[in-house]
Amino acid sequence: MRPHGNPKQLEARRRQAIAMLRSGKTYRTVAKKLKSSLSSVVRWYQTYRKKGRQGIRSQAKWGRPSLLTDPQKEKLKKTLLQGAAAAGHTTDLWTLKRIVRLIHADYGVRYTHVGVWKLLRHDFGWSYQKPQRRALQRDEKAIVSWKRRTWPSIKKSPKT
Repeated sequence: MRPHGNPKQLEARRRQAIAMLRSGKTYRTVAKKLKSSLSSVVRWYQTYRKKGRQGIRSQAKWGRPSLLTDPQKEKLKKTLLQGAAAAGHTTDLWTLKRIVRLIHADYGVRYTHVGVWKLLRHDFGWSYQKPQRRALQRDEKAIVSWKRRTWPSIKKSPKT
């Protein structure tokens, strides 16, 4: 499983491991300090010895490049944070279908629902949020009052 962090942070972690190993620390100590596996630390050092600093540098991202540029992603993120109502929808909830339409309308790029989900998850770091179902007429003060006053008199008490 890939550790958390962007490529530059992971590269800095590998450089820190190499520096610690060169200063005389053991593989186990370095792995424990960096919260990494022992095998990763050994592999980093072997690569460093074979290829030098070039061997532990960040690699280019794999996979197809994003259809949106970084400035477009930032603009999209701002639009999404304003809410769906601000974009002309009847409710303030964003669905994948709505976001697909928004991206196509604003940027002329077609994303699938899965592609939008990956964009939100990986590029923005967002997760799925499900709104709680509550009545619009809900009166919190009345509920608290009922729980304190009425409920204890209705509730069965344990038999002794």
